[in-house]
Amino acid sequence: MATTIPVPIEFSLPDGWVSAPPDEVGSPHVAFVALRPPASNGFTPNITISGEVRGDIQLGVVADEALANMQTEVGPGNVMLGKRTEAGSPASPGLTQALRMRINLNGRPQDVAQLQVFLGMQDVRDPRRQAVLRIVLTATPDRFDQVIGDFQQFISTIRPEQAAAHTHNGGRR
Repeated sequence: MATTIPVPIEFSLPDGWVSAPPDEVGSPHVAFVALRPPASNGFTPNITISGEVRGDIQLGVVADEALANMQTEVGPGNVMLGKRTEAGSPASPGLTQALRMRINLNGRPQDVAQLQVFLGMQDVRDPRRQAVLRIVLTATPDRFDQVIGDFQQFISTIRPEQAAAHTHNGGRR
């Protein structure tokens, strides 16, 4: 069952991307999935959003946890951490990490690249609640350069929910 985003946010998808029900595309542990057809080598580029409430926002710890979870899921030796960059401010922290991995896709190995963005965000309705959002782009290496600009555009539109238009709130869009 798909999870919910812990704070209300709004965003806009770039042209060519379509939202998909997380459960139906094999991503039950995320709150939102967008796909960018067509598939390449049997793999469709995708963007996912998940998040959790954290007592204190230490994005390096959250990123380490995400990396460890990915290594457990994909298997030892199949995930390589690339560049990790911190950004933002203490009030609005951000961290990006790049991963390359080899996954099993329909019974055969497939290389994929992943860019993970972690954003610390306060709930505008309850400032005592702080959350970490995890926004991830995954694509095959041959498609990654084609979709990274769309991902950056998408990231730039994510903000705390202010209005009803283009919102994603707890599993509803």
